[in-house]
Amino acid sequence: MLKPDKLSLNIPATTKPRVVIIGGGFGGINLARKLSDKNFQVVMFDRQNYHGFWPLLYQVATAGLEPDSIAEPLRKMFGGDEYEDFYFRLVKVTNINPIARTVETVVGDLAFDFLVIATGTKINYFGNEQIKKYGFPLKQIPHALNLRSQLLQCFEQASMTTDPEAQQSLLNFVIVGGGPTGVETAGALAEMRKHILPSDYPGVDFTKMNIYLVEGMDRVLPPMSPEASQKTYKYLNEMGIIIKLSTLVEGYDGETAILKGGEQIKTNTLIWAAGVSGAVIGGLPEECVERGRYLVNEFNQVVGYDNIFAIGDVAMMKTPEFPKGHPGVAQPAIQQGKLLAKNLKRIIKKEPLEPFKYYDKGSLAIIGRNRAVADLPNNMHLGGFFAWVIWLFVHIMYLIGFRNKLVVLSNWVYKFFTYENSTRLIIRPYVRKGDRVSQSFINKYGGD
Repeated sequence: MLKPDKLSLNIPATTKPRVVIIGGGFGGINLARKLSDKNFQVVMFDRQNYHGFWPLLYQVATAGLEPDSIAEPLRKMFGGDEYEDFYFRLVKVTNINPIARTVETVVGDLAFDFLVIATGTKINYFGNEQIKKYGFPLKQIPHALNLRSQLLQCFEQASMTTDPEAQQSLLNFVIVGGGPTGVETAGALAEMRKHILPSDYPGVDFTKMNIYLVEGMDRVLPPMSPEASQKTYKYLNEMGIIIKLSTLVEGYDGETAILKGGEQIKTNTLIWAAGVSGAVIGGLPEECVERGRYLVNEFNQVVGYDNIFAIGDVAMMKTPEFPKGHPGVAQPAIQQGKLLAKNLKRIIKKEPLEPFKYYDKGSLAIIGRNRAVADLPNNMHLGGFFAWVIWLFVHIMYLIGFRNKLVVLSNWVYKFFTYENSTRLIIRPYVRKGDRVSQSFINKYGGD
């Protein structure tokens, strides 16, 4: 492996306007696809070489899907003659120099004519370093694989211990955050507890397995409608999930979760799904950032700049309908990416720009088989089987790549008839730093 000082970005010079896109998420890929008319040189930077469909990440973590079924290589997405002046580089951007019009990376700098920041979000631990050290985030594919290994290792150890307290700690799972990620993860674990684990581990009493869902606000799914929250609360209760509303987690040392008010839960697994913040990059003035997101105008231009843009979760476009910015879901990023491509073409043609108008296609969350909630346009709210079918259809449609659609659909069909999660493999045993339990498992039962 070459050292960074032996590498370079190796981007050819061009007479075309150069558009640099930082981030290969929903916003970045939709922008790049629409700039394939050979009027621009497009350069994309990302710290991973694939686009991930993060709404299904929890299914990777709970052994329902393999990671490559929810990800598509960026180079594959932008291969072919139509993208002949597209360049992808697997590199971290460390700084933006708006005066020199350059982005700085760990292997060199690159000049831009237009810069688009589409970096999405990063995990927000709200300053709690203890939870950051011992908790399990669920934001990227490596996080999902770590959590999958942790869950399966807990079940394996629970089948081998004769200590009731140790076994209970292994079978207690605390999920912090009652948004879509937390709710969907809790539902998936509850279905594993009912349909899969008793046959895999016949010597373990899984009626003792506790799934806690801890939410700081007074209802689950705060971003969705009160109707969706009420239905979700009902579904979670029916599935035997212990819901703690208006409750905060103050600490976690790898063995005990401490809730505000003093309650303690012995657990080896705390899943952090409580919050994110914009993944901003250094270099732009502080007044460009508010609440961890770049302030942008109706054309997605970062305030104070006409050639620097931000789209998706990292952008805060304040409107009367969305005074705190658009919701951090895929649709705003997709729509902003597509419109920005049109506006960049208008800029080089010296035509007026088109302002962004968000079309809310609705919000969805799945809790389990035949259990889902949907907030649809025209103030329509659905729950149960019909919402579940809509959720399945929408997620298949928005997956990238025909192979991924086919693999995920076949997995879901198989699971519908068998209740099986077919990827219950500990491929890489997980060892959390300072965690005596997981280290003991590796030492005794396998792994290097």
